[in-house]
Amino acid sequence: MAEPAVRIPDAKVALSTASVYPESTATAFEIAARLGYDGVEVMVWTDPVSQDIEALRRLSDYHQIPVLAVHAPCLLITQRVWSTDPWTKLQRARAAAEKLDASTVVVHPPFRWQRQYARDFVAGIWRMANETDVRFAVENMYPWRYRDREMLAYAPDWDVTKDDYRHFTIDLSHTATARSDALDMVDRMGDRLGHVHLADGRGSAKDEHLVPGRGTQPCAEVLERLALTGFDGHVVIEVNTRRAMSSAEREADLAEALAFTRLHLASAAKVPRR
Repeated sequence: MAEPAVRIPDAKVALSTASVYPESTATAFEIAARLGYDGVEVMVWTDPVSQDIEALRRLSDYHQIPVLAVHAPCLLITQRVWSTDPWTKLQRARAAAEKLDASTVVVHPPFRWQRQYARDFVAGIWRMANETDVRFAVENMYPWRYRDREMLAYAPDWDVTKDDYRHFTIDLSHTATARSDALDMVDRMGDRLGHVHLADGRGSAKDEHLVPGRGTQPCAEVLERLALTGFDGHVVIEVNTRRAMSSAEREADLAEALAFTRLHLASAAKVPRR
């Protein structure tokens, strides 16, 4: 039997609810269903619906769109969401993922000023991972820059491959901001790469989260590598559409991102020599 012309991995393509900001979490479910995404990643933040498991379940059931991942509230603007204690936040994120049948909790490394949390973080993530089937996928970050100054804001490190975690999330907007080599990071993560935040960037000090293909990151090459290696995690579109002039323009951006992702996940199979 001839080898198929393309090889498409089992990876599902999800929409981050952050991608529709300033519109709501509920709007993200509606758009994801209408555009044909495989699911959503819920960014838990100040929108009350994002914090309410039953509300999320109703949205999932109504739109027939599953929650594939939960992003724990670890941004600066979510320091008081689901408690001020970072471990409580992760426990609640895990509970939400379990109740919603999501496979992954995305978490950032601690801020340096969270000293006790940072000191215990690597061991604590392993401990929590051992208590559940949900993946805790720790996400790469970046140095903070202002003009010619650089501040290392994350601990143990913004480059999460320097520490021992069971699963990683790679974010290609963050590799752009860090000015690091995304393909090299994918290689270093190896089979521990469990989750992808797909976006683009141009190397600005600002975390841009551009639509894939509009920056300088090797988004297509990363997707093709995932296809060739049989990646079975989730690829999540996490882009910034705040500058969209209308809902129609926002949807067009999210449709373009989905089409780009599906195209490049369909990797050409090797043709046997005769």
